[in-house]
Amino acid sequence: MQDALSKISPLPSRRTLMTGALAGGFVLAFRLPLKAANEPEQPADDTAGKFAPNAFIRIDHSGKTTLVMPQVEMGQGVYTAIPMILADELDADFAAVTLEHAPPNDKLYGNPTFGIQVTGNSNSIRSFWKPLRVAGASARAMLVAAAAGQWQVDPASCSASNGKVTHSASGRVLAYGDLVDAAGSVPVPQNPPLKDPKNFNLIGKPLKRLDTPNKTDGKVVYGIDAMLPGMKFATLLQCPVFGGKVAHVDDSAAKAVPGVRQIVVLDDLVAVVGDHTWAAKKGLDALIITWNEGTYANLSSADIWNDLRAASKKDGVVAKSVGDIAKGFAQGERIDGEYELPFLAHATMEPLNCTVHVTPGACEVWTGTQVMTRCQSYAAQAAGLPIDKVTVHNHLLGGGFGRRLEADMVATAVRIAMHVDGPVKVMWFREEDIRHDVYRPVYRDTISAVLSNGRIAAWKYRITGSGVIARWLPAAFQNGIDIDAVDSAVDIPYDIPNLQVEYVRAEPPAVPTGFWRGVGPNNNVFAIECFIDELARKAGKDPVEFRRGMLDNNPRLKAALDLVAEKSGWGQPLPARTGRGVSVQPSFGSFIATVVEAEVDDKGEVYLRRVTSAVDTGIAVNPDTIVAQLQGGLIFGLTAALYGEVTIAKGRVQQSNFNDYRMLRIDQTPPIEVHVIDSGADPGGIGETGVTAGPPALRNAIYAATGVALRRLPIDRRALAVKA
Repeated sequence: MQDALSKISPLPSRRTLMTGALAGGFVLAFRLPLKAANEPEQPADDTAGKFAPNAFIRIDHSGKTTLVMPQVEMGQGVYTAIPMILADELDADFAAVTLEHAPPNDKLYGNPTFGIQVTGNSNSIRSFWKPLRVAGASARAMLVAAAAGQWQVDPASCSASNGKVTHSASGRVLAYGDLVDAAGSVPVPQNPPLKDPKNFNLIGKPLKRLDTPNKTDGKVVYGIDAMLPGMKFATLLQCPVFGGKVAHVDDSAAKAVPGVRQIVVLDDLVAVVGDHTWAAKKGLDALIITWNEGTYANLSSADIWNDLRAASKKDGVVAKSVGDIAKGFAQGERIDGEYELPFLAHATMEPLNCTVHVTPGACEVWTGTQVMTRCQSYAAQAAGLPIDKVTVHNHLLGGGFGRRLEADMVATAVRIAMHVDGPVKVMWFREEDIRHDVYRPVYRDTISAVLSNGRIAAWKYRITGSGVIARWLPAAFQNGIDIDAVDSAVDIPYDIPNLQVEYVRAEPPAVPTGFWRGVGPNNNVFAIECFIDELARKAGKDPVEFRRGMLDNNPRLKAALDLVAEKSGWGQPLPARTGRGVSVQPSFGSFIATVVEAEVDDKGEVYLRRVTSAVDTGIAVNPDTIVAQLQGGLIFGLTAALYGEVTIAKGRVQQSNFNDYRMLRIDQTPPIEVHVIDSGADPGGIGETGVTAGPPALRNAIYAATGVALRRLPIDRRALAVKA
């Protein structure tokens, strides 16, 4: 992999992007950042003398093929899957491919789903599947046309493979590097033919991750690793109460700490700048800060839940209506359920960090982010500079999970850096990171249903909680509906003739909320799938068979359910207080069925014994990545189900680190089997799919083992303990 960070100047307009996208004309660039930020930069324009038919592909005279990554790598495998897609359609020599980060540019690298440059919503592959294939096919067609022109033969008599064009009749061969100049003058094809999937050379193969070797030997530079000559280090404290401000700072002891160079006091935070991180940390510990705690000094979790429960009793905005809901409820006895999910922190393994150098008239940022252009905008606003005076260098992310869909940390780092002479790396220690996160919202879901002849005849579902989309992408918040909050509820997979889904927007006071690896789907799938199990018991049916009977219009999901039932040993005998629970979902464009097998001891402690998933995610670009993503997502979701909760007392988050915000330990992690179904459909999303699948399947396993129908997470062990 090429080992330098690159500075790339602003690229063409949005109109150019849209025209190029429709024509298959994109420019590609991606490079794994293997060296530190002070190493030599690439030229601002490195397309000179290269074949650059679009924003994603560059080929030089030596034949080196550079692919520019429009999405960021945070462990999900896109820096392998995206090159596989491009290189397959391009017929490049995959072993010789080089990757580069795309620079911040919404116009060229905007996610087709959101229209901005963002990595999230498990849509890197599903959003870019067609554009990337068109980009690769266009470049291939141009190279073939260039070779045919030199040979004066029909392009149809030529073929491309492994970075070369061959004329089958004569056996003549030209390498891509030899065709750079000629291909550059070939018109970009408007509708290049795409490969038949049976002709894929890379797509569908379990290839090794391109980023793994350099992560293993420590060559990869994450945002936290970026180093600059003369750089100082800073860490900070914000008011522990939401919305609080600085009242007074006694910094005399902090200034006496060896290595401390500067104390920066802003209205809402205090930062200590030192020669190294430890000096900054010790200086921070020595500060005596008086806070003006403000309006929310007495805010508690109880207050937030009381408000949310009251809001859930109000009528919501109708997000979906099918059939006649009143007629449906007249068919039998009404069954009700209420489900609640708590605040959750992200707790990424790489804590928040951002390195900034502010000089007169310019600002430079080194970080790891899911939203490069937003970081650029936030930095410009904080520094009071035009956006073209801000340069952002992105790095691989040590976990994102939605936290790095925000750019608040960049703005904070810039505000601190403006008071520092020279570059400064601002770091949030774990405690500050967890206590000042942008949390997954609290949600309350109320469901009512009627059974008729062993099936659901009526279904009324009300979601109450934050509107993350309303804040994060206001243009997508239409008619009072937050499309993320109702995700997986409006497209419930079951055949229900009378159905109504409502949404009540209810924002918690003071607590910032945002995306957390699923958000709406991991809320709605939990509530829906838990209630389905309760309805199955009311109907006197096996949970798998109850679901199968309502999936006639969803054959992909039914096939996944059948496969997971077979592979998990569904129906086979189990010991006392041990159960299997099932969950199905069509979330993120994938169809997944999951069975968790769990044991509950007499004290209410829960032990995971086995997890089995079957997933139809369409064409599996890299099956190994899909398996790894589902395993990781299942662990992430099961961790939250067992332990995850952020609580508030006196306006303060109570959790601080992994001692009181627990993670699942290695010895607690069960065998996880993933069975990938290749249906031949376009790829779906996979990064968050496992997260949403695990918690309801676990809850339903506990329900089967104990008869206790838990309706809130995390798992309440007191409710599961055997009463003396």
